[in-house]
Amino acid sequence: MYKTPTRPHDARFWLDQMFGARSAQTGGVIRRKIAWVDREIGRDRLLQEVQNRGFHLLEAGGQFIIVCAPGPIRMLC
Repeated sequence: MYKTPTRPHDARFWLDQMFGARSAQTGGVIRRKIAWVDREIGRDRLLQEVQNRGFHLLEAGGQFIIVCAPGPIRMLC
């Protein structure tokens, strides 16, 4: 299954880097491999962080896609 990292400060560093990216700061999209998220910080921690920021998290093709905009989103097809 997936795990939570053993060192919380490592998770904080990883999250700060990811959400500090230009695309996250400008309402863009971030994507990460699910296996990498599981290994680095754990799904629960990522979900919690995305929810805290009011963003949206999608899963497709072995990737997590984070929409870094707090407004509503529409799935068109």
